[in-house]
Amino acid sequence: MFLTSKTICSARAVVTLGIASVVLTFMSSCSSSNKDTMSSTANSFGTDLEFLKKHQQTIVLTAPDDDSAQVAVVGALQGRVMTSTANGTSGNSYGWLNYKLLESGKFTPHMSAFGGEDRFWIGPEGGQFSIYFQQGKQFVFDDWQVPAVIDSEPFEVVSSDKSKAVFRKTASLTNYSGTKFDLQIDRSVEALSKIAIETAINFPLKDVKTVAYETVNTITNQGADWNKETGLLSIWILGMFNPTPKTTVVVPFVGGADHKSKINDSYFGKVPAERLIVEDSVLYFKADGKHRSKIGLPPTIAKPVMGSYDSEKGVLTIVTYDLDPTGDYVNSMWEIQKEPFKGDAANSYNDGPVEDGTQMGPFYELESSSPAKALKKGETLTHRSRTYHFEGDKMALNAVARRMLGVSLEEIVKH
Repeated sequence: MFLTSKTICSARAVVTLGIASVVLTFMSSCSSSNKDTMSSTANSFGTDLEFLKKHQQTIVLTAPDDDSAQVAVVGALQGRVMTSTANGTSGNSYGWLNYKLLESGKFTPHMSAFGGEDRFWIGPEGGQFSIYFQQGKQFVFDDWQVPAVIDSEPFEVVSSDKSKAVFRKTASLTNYSGTKFDLQIDRSVEALSKIAIETAINFPLKDVKTVAYETVNTITNQGADWNKETGLLSIWILGMFNPTPKTTVVVPFVGGADHKSKINDSYFGKVPAERLIVEDSVLYFKADGKHRSKIGLPPTIAKPVMGSYDSEKGVLTIVTYDLDPTGDYVNSMWEIQKEPFKGDAANSYNDGPVEDGTQMGPFYELESSSPAKALKKGETLTHRSRTYHFEGDKMALNAVARRMLGVSLEEIVKH
């Protein structure tokens, strides 16, 4: 879905086919070196939370049956889950935060990449139905702009209690073809109880600390009917997480004779063989924040689950999401497209230095998208995503990994 050539700060010579991560190149190239860019990579949850509260009005959700399972959410940043922990203020902080940008209190050109482990976006990014390029503009970085509604405008806090917060926003978007979309966005974030987690994964949890939350994301058509001939919208959920040298992304997929060939691993040039190992029905993708690369899976082979394991910190992360194997998923290539509804359902991105050695992160991403729907006025499209973090006894974590990802921790580590 996106390929990049040379990216420079002026963006005059950029020839890019891209999804969201391309902007990270621009912002890192135009900012300080990685050494000078503050991030939350090594911080505790308490440190990150204290920082967030200084710069944003932050809602802290806790699991109904465990006050140490906490989720930090910011309504002004589109109801974004910034970070979470399974072990209270002294525990690991799982979401990556862009400290420098958050501290500045400013929005940046093209995109404001504040970080956070679950943020709401809308697709498609590129093509004749793009909402990131104005009609008549070129598919180059100078003309690329994340819509304000999902970048700089706050969502209204409709309600908030101990474990759940609800947000709302109305917006009008116009795509590259000139089609106008009037819509309402509804988003909820809920910290889950241990019983709810065990029910969802259909597996008992013993000797494990966990935090999990569900985001329910809905768009409602409030205007003219939407149709494929003039463009559709999809819901896109992206999460930035803290990498380590020993973090590996694991993505199960539907096995088949030709299914490996359907995995897109050339967004930023071919992923080196030692960083991406594709087996019959599962892939392993290195998520150390040291090499810029991305992978994507179409809905025909994706499964509604992906995850990662950090053997350095002993953290197992699982993301589950709604998936329609036969659905129309938007294509975000930066070009006029022959197949605008043949895009990815699941993606993972690993951050790394760009040509001049600068870097925005380090972080890695797990992303999911909804299919696009032809909605009549008043009809809705909903995409649910759940993020789970597990820490604790290694044998217990191994059982969860086998249950959710179909592989053992040992298999993950050796890849």
